[in-house]
Amino acid sequence: GALLVSERIDREELCGALSPCSLSFEIVVENPLELYSGAVEIQDINDNDPVFPSSQARLEISESVAAGARFPLESAQDPDVGINSLQTYQLSTNPHFVLDVQTRVDGSKYAELVLEKELDREEQRELRLVLTALDGGSPPRSAQVQIHIDVVDANDNAPVFNQSTYKASVRENTPSGTLVARISAYDLDDGPNGHIVYSFSSHTPAKVRELFALDSATGELRVKGQLDYEETKLYEIYLQAKDKGAVPGVAHCKVLVEVVDVNDNAPEVTVTSVYSPVPEDAAPGTVVALLSVTDLDSHDNGLILVQVSDVNDNAPKSSQDSYDVYVLENNVPGIPILNVSATDPDLGRNAHLSYTLLQGDPTVGHIFSINRENGTLYLLTSLDHEDQVEFSMMVQVQDGGSPPLATNVSVSVFVTDLNDNAPTVLYPHPNTTATYTDVVAPGTPAGHMVTKVVAVDADGGYNAWISYTLLQATDPSLFSVGLHSGEIFTARQVREDEPPQHTLVILLKDHGEPVLSTSATVSISVAEMVKEVFTDLTDVAPANDPRRHVTFYLILAVILVSAAFFITMLSVGIFKCYKWRQSKELFNSSRSTLYRTPGPFHHIDAVRGGFTPPNFYHQVYLTTDSRQSDLLCKKPFTSSPLGSRQSTMRNGEPGLYHQIVGTAGRLPTPAE
Repeated sequence: GALLVSERIDREELCGALSPCSLSFEIVVENPLELYSGAVEIQDINDNDPVFPSSQARLEISESVAAGARFPLESAQDPDVGINSLQTYQLSTNPHFVLDVQTRVDGSKYAELVLEKELDREEQRELRLVLTALDGGSPPRSAQVQIHIDVVDANDNAPVFNQSTYKASVRENTPSGTLVARISAYDLDDGPNGHIVYSFSSHTPAKVRELFALDSATGELRVKGQLDYEETKLYEIYLQAKDKGAVPGVAHCKVLVEVVDVNDNAPEVTVTSVYSPVPEDAAPGTVVALLSVTDLDSHDNGLILVQVSDVNDNAPKSSQDSYDVYVLENNVPGIPILNVSATDPDLGRNAHLSYTLLQGDPTVGHIFSINRENGTLYLLTSLDHEDQVEFSMMVQVQDGGSPPLATNVSVSVFVTDLNDNAPTVLYPHPNTTATYTDVVAPGTPAGHMVTKVVAVDADGGYNAWISYTLLQATDPSLFSVGLHSGEIFTARQVREDEPPQHTLVILLKDHGEPVLSTSATVSISVAEMVKEVFTDLTDVAPANDPRRHVTFYLILAVILVSAAFFITMLSVGIFKCYKWRQSKELFNSSRSTLYRTPGPFHHIDAVRGGFTPPNFYHQVYLTTDSRQSDLLCKKPFTSSPLGSRQSTMRNGEPGLYHQIVGTAGRLPTPAE
């Protein structure tokens, strides 16, 4: 595996001025079969002296030339590269000239004589200088040239270029004679002293003179030889303009010519190794030959393009596996609420995605719709939080391949609540013509609960919190209402001289934004005996009530009802004792499920049981001000002109519900 040198290597012969200089090769290793590419970099040694084009140089300089004038000198050439190439110039000591060494774009050095002290032909007719070129080797190699300067009477106006640097670009392989640039200079002198001749500067390399031609009269620079981008990408050409005076004035300029690459090199396919013959039972994938492809062009012109056809081997991929969307209720139909985003790394039809709603729930298709092309989910109808809080659906994203591949994305839509429901009064019932009066006796102390306003709010959470305030009262000082419970208490002791009838207007407000409210009217009678209450109720009955003549039948009915009531109460008492024993055990085991707390309220759902009539099953919210289950029952008599009677029982055992049967036309018994 050792790589050996088979003959003497001359870097300058192989690569010329190119650096670094490298030779590429490929090695095939068998068993196992592998291909390696390698390169050998040829490093330079300082084995070449700098060389001037000639051993002598002659300059004619007018005595009128001002200090600071510059005169380019012929450059020395050193085929070595890097530090071993030409590095600097030195000038012999003299009183008039100094040497200015400059660097070209490609890194090469050239020297210019700079007039430091003006010349005087009468003092010195000619000067002889020695220019030494040095490379950077150790020890350095050098070359010298003799410079003979003739001082003559000068043409006092030298030509001037309209710009010091020209830039041009030309495509490689451009035909000979193609115009590259046109330089222009002017001279203020007349006659021969103002006639300008264009030429290459003395330090222009011979290679440039072979590739470009300059018209001495017009200043047109044209292509002369064959340009090759792969050989040189940029040419720096130095030109000069001379007049025809006795001592010609000279001006210098620079032209930068950029060579543009064209796709003039075909890819080269090299068969590195061929394995022949191939057995007829060779398995698919067996290596038959090793090939390498190269292209000398640059950038895109040097790429080999291999087209890979697409196979639908990637399912669509969503940016999220699931989406949670929150929508305010009472929305405008037809609004977009979500954009399901998915991507597919395949190409063409294999990457074309379509979006569909999977019909798991039939109601989803009537409420939601999705755009098949972009995955935008639309809401077709207005949602109601009180009707349904959450919708779940599945969106299928499918590509256009054959067979198609699909991905499912779950979407959950949550309907957020708005305060769009005012509190609803359950007791006293607002939609009845009957008059309900609660009774309080004179002498009742302060803090006694007389009755309770029961209300619910169909909204949820904070929007359903209800506060109760006393808006209007016959005597505002007599009664107060619990802020969160709706319970009406006596604010002071009830006196004997109180008005017999009190009407309270209770304002019920929720805590939504904006606040919604309603009101409830409560009638309370102040009476010593229940008989007085019945008298008051009879007085407020309509005067034209046709049932006022059926008193006799009512008394008879009351007697029969009382007898039946006694028997019923005895049966109910036995039954309740049995149920009470069971319900206490049930309550202890399920007490935590009877109360739910939306905010500061306790929530219970009335369960049908016992003898409670169907119209008493409501969902109510009880506040922290009332820890007991209070059920207000109203049962109007259809045949009584006295309307209806309400009674309130406070029961300390949650979960037990009682039925209160109203009486009319007689005094209540102690049991009642």
